[in-house]
Amino acid sequence: MPKMPKVPKGAARAGSFLGKLAIGLGAAGTLIYQSLYTVEPGHASVTFNRITGVSDTVRGEGTYILIPWLMWPIIFDVRTRPKQITSRSGTKDLQMVSLSIRILSRPDSRSLKTIYEKLGQAHDEVVLPSIVNETCKEVVAKFDAQQLLSKRQLVSLMIADRLKERAQNFNLILEDVALVDLDFTREFRRAVEEKKVAQQEAQRAAYLVTRAKQEKEGKIIQAEARAKEIELIGKAIKKDPGFVRLRRIEAAADIANTVSKGANKMYLDSESLMLNLEGVDRDTSYGKK
Repeated sequence: MPKMPKVPKGAARAGSFLGKLAIGLGAAGTLIYQSLYTVEPGHASVTFNRITGVSDTVRGEGTYILIPWLMWPIIFDVRTRPKQITSRSGTKDLQMVSLSIRILSRPDSRSLKTIYEKLGQAHDEVVLPSIVNETCKEVVAKFDAQQLLSKRQLVSLMIADRLKERAQNFNLILEDVALVDLDFTREFRRAVEEKKVAQQEAQRAAYLVTRAKQEKEGKIIQAEARAKEIELIGKAIKKDPGFVRLRRIEAAADIANTVSKGANKMYLDSESLMLNLEGVDRDTSYGKK
């Protein structure tokens, strides 16, 4: 079995030194890497120290140094973020209504230490649903269902003002609050629809009554006009018997015109056409001396 060549002592020492150097450099690199942390744009941080706790110093975007194991960063997203929360509340007239509130919020970067100690990094998840529900119940209870619909803008402003005031107690800044949806229960919507139908039926009934009155007045006017016409005709006959002849001639012309448009041919004598003027003369001269 061949013997392994002996490694010179100098080379062995050099190799051992290089190995220890590489390990040292690696440890130093790891230490340096762990001693640095970066805060991205739109974020801010505070540091936690195992001895002193959370620091008061708030740091914005950039790269910072800390002591590994003893300290570590707590990074917050301080950008304005949207959130939509649905709350179910009761109106003054005991109707249940569902409100959807859209909120644009961000933490107060000057109070990150307090926020972390009391609420943690999920501050909006902890605070916003609670204060939205309480505020909606408080505001909605001041209105009845009809007022919520007619005064929706006022309700939205009242909720926004109250929420902003409540959020300040938790070091949260609400950039915008808006009431985006307002929905009643199915029973209430059905009642509203039935009310609208009833109103439409009442309007239709009122229209029919008005129309009947107008038709009645029209018939009365027509009857009065007919009576006046008969009176005038009677006076005309007494005054001039030739008026009856004229009316008979007009009636005969109407009969002839109507019959001429038919498909059948007919023979009309003076009796059919009401043109027996001799009889008219006898009728009109009856009673004269």
